[in-house]
Amino acid sequence: MAVGRFQVMATLQAARAYVLGLPVASAKSFGLNRAIFYAAAKRGFKGKGGVKPPTQFKSKAKEYTDREIKKMQKSFSMTSIGDEAAYNVEIDGKKFFVIGSEVQSPDDFAKQIAKRFGKNFSKAWKEAVKICKEYDKGVLLSQRYFYETIYKPRRDELAKKWADKYAE
Repeated sequence: MAVGRFQVMATLQAARAYVLGLPVASAKSFGLNRAIFYAAAKRGFKGKGGVKPPTQFKSKAKEYTDREIKKMQKSFSMTSIGDEAAYNVEIDGKKFFVIGSEVQSPDDFAKQIAKRFGKNFSKAWKEAVKICKEYDKGVLLSQRYFYETIYKPRRDELAKKWADKYAE
């Protein structure tokens, strides 16, 4: 499978969130969330306006029980990673990010991102974390500086490198 810009964005955003202090599971959720968000922004948002806790939550990787959904509705909030904010819910004491009613879980990250790297995702992950650690915290805290300084200059280089070196 190919590694493209979407996978690069998700991996670098996850590494950014991790370096800024989120646990790995939450960081991967954030990374996938931001990749989906920016892909939708590029195409033009087509969703419904307004923000309120969804009456239903879903994941590409899991079905949630009514009890889990009620807990998620109560925990629905917004978290900021620097100057970038995203909606999230709490599941089993862990923060997972959402767009609409779609939860971006670590399982979703595994299926949509890590799977593209085959068994070598951990190598790309370590490289992404290393890249993020090379930058001043101010760059990581800024949505714009992260995009302009870390992601944009190396997105195609990393997609090619990671596809050639790590993908199966």
